[in-house]
Amino acid sequence: MSALLAINRLSVAYGGIHAVRELSLEVAPGEMVCLIGANGAGKTTTLKAVSGLLAPHGGSVHFDGQSITRLPAHEVARRGLTLVPEGRGVFPRMSVAENLMMGAYARRDRAEIARDLDQVYALLPRLTERRAQLAGLLSGGEQQMLALGRAMMARPRLLLLDEPSMGLAPLMVQAVFDIIRRIAAGGVAVLLIEQNAHLALKTCARGYVLENGTVTLSGPAAELSANPAVRQAYLGD
Repeated sequence: MSALLAINRLSVAYGGIHAVRELSLEVAPGEMVCLIGANGAGKTTTLKAVSGLLAPHGGSVHFDGQSITRLPAHEVARRGLTLVPEGRGVFPRMSVAENLMMGAYARRDRAEIARDLDQVYALLPRLTERRAQLAGLLSGGEQQMLALGRAMMARPRLLLLDEPSMGLAPLMVQAVFDIIRRIAAGGVAVLLIEQNAHLALKTCARGYVLENGTVTLSGPAAELSANPAVRQAYLGD
C-alpha cells in the first residue's frame, strides 16, 4: 500500500538551530502512527512543518502522492490534512457550535456540512449538551473533544494530533483516546504525538522514536514497547 503521508529527509531550522534533521517517516491510509521522544526532540516542529505552519529547511513532504512541501497551511488543510494543536486552540469567546463550524470554513456543501455536524454531535454527546456554551467555559477534556470535533468538520483524511492528553485527568484521557480510536476506525489516518509513551504505543500500530530532531528507532508499536532502550528512556522501566 502506498503511503498517504511520506516525509523524506525533512529538516527544519530556527536561525542556526536545527530542530529537525533529515527526518523520514510514512503513514499509510487509515493507519495510526505515533512519534515519541523527549521534550525538545522536534516532535511539534515536525507537525508544524507538515501542516504548512513552518517552512522546511530541506527535504520533502508528500500527501497522497503530491508534494505539499511549500504549500501554506490553508492549502494543506484543504487537501485533507488537519492539525489538532497542542493546547487545543479553541476559540474561547465563541460557542461550541460556532467552533465546530469553523472547521468547515473552506467547505460549501451545506447539506453535507449539516450531516457531518450531526455525526460529530453523535460522536461527542458532551458537546451536544453544551452546543450553546462558550468554548472558554468548557473543561480541558471537553475543549479537547471540541478540537477533535472541529477537525472532523474539515473531513480530514489524516489527523495530526499534538499531545491530546496534556493536562487532562486520567478518566478524561481515556475518554479522549476512545474518541480518537473511533475516528481512526472510521478510516481517518492518525499521526500522534503523545508524551505518554505507554498510551501512544498502546494506541498506534507503528511508531517512530525522535531524538534531537532525528529518527533513531522505528517499527511496530509492540516491538518498540519491548525494546530495552525505549523502555528505559520513555516507559519508566
